[in-house]
Amino acid sequence: MTNLRSDILKWLMAVITVIASSVNVCASGDDSIMVRPVLSAYTVDYGWTSLLDTYLTPIRYHGYNIRLGYERLQAMKRAPERLVMQMDAGVSYDHVKNEVGNNTMHSLMADYKWGMMRRWNVTGIPLQLYGGGSVQMHGGIIYNSNNSNNPVSVKIHASLNLTGMAAYNVNVLHTPVTLRYQATMPVAEVFFSPEYDESFYEIYVGNHKNLAHFGWWGNRFDMVNLLTADLHFGGTILRVGYRGRIESSWVSNLNTQIYTNSIVIGLCGEWMNARKKMSEQTKVISAMY
Repeated sequence: MTNLRSDILKWLMAVITVIASSVNVCASGDDSIMVRPVLSAYTVDYGWTSLLDTYLTPIRYHGYNIRLGYERLQAMKRAPERLVMQMDAGVSYDHVKNEVGNNTMHSLMADYKWGMMRRWNVTGIPLQLYGGGSVQMHGGIIYNSNNSNNPVSVKIHASLNLTGMAAYNVNVLHTPVTLRYQATMPVAEVFFSPEYDESFYEIYVGNHKNLAHFGWWGNRFDMVNLLTADLHFGGTILRVGYRGRIESSWVSNLNTQIYTNSIVIGLCGEWMNARKKMSEQTKVISAMY
C-alpha cells in the first residue's frame, strides 16, 4: 500500500512537472519569439480648403488648411498576423476668405479616431489588404468676425466608420517604398446643430430642442481619402502623400460643406519593446511594412 501511494505521488509530481514546463516554454516563446513593433507617424498637412457654413454666411469661402497629425499602427496581441490596430489624431486650422477678399473666417478643429482592421496577405505579391471599422470624435469652431449676432459655428460629431486600406511594398532605385491607400467613411453619426438663425444665447438660456441629430448618408456625408508613400532610409522613414477630406451636412435648413485637399509630409518609425530580447527565432510582425 505504501509503495502504491509512493508510485502515485511520483506519477502526479511527474505530470505537474511536465505541465509546468510546457506552460513555461509557451510563455517564454510568446515573450521572446513574437515582437509587434509600433509604427508611429508624425505628419504635417498643408493645402487648399473650401468652406461653406450657412449658419454664418451663405457665401462660400476659400483658403488654406494646416493640420498636425499623429498616427499609430500595431499588430494586435491576439491574432497579430490578422488583426491590426490603428489610432489617428490631429488638429487642423483653416484660414479662408470670401471671393472679394474683404472678410476672413477661421476654423479650428480636432479629431481622434481608433479602429481595428482585418488583414489579408495576397499570395505571390507584396500586397496587403485591410478592412474594418473605427470610432471617431471630431469637433471645433468656425469663427466669422464680420457677424455680430452669430459669430461662431460649433461643430461636434461622433461617428462609427467603415475603413478599407491597401499597402504595397516595392523597391524604387534600391530604396524600399511602401505605397498605401486608405478610405474612411462614417456610416452612422450623432452630431450637433442649432436651428436656422438660432443664436447660442438662446441655447444658453434654455432652448435645447433639436440640437442633437442622427446622421446618415441622407443628411450627412463625410469621407477621408489618404494616399501615402513611405520611403525607408534605414531606421528613418520619410512619408509623403495626399489627404482629401469631405465634410457635409444638411439639417434644420443649414448647409455645411467643407472640402480639403492637402499635401502630407512627415517622419515615421517602428519602435520595438526594449524589454524583448531579439534572437534568430524572433518573429517581427509589422502592422504595414
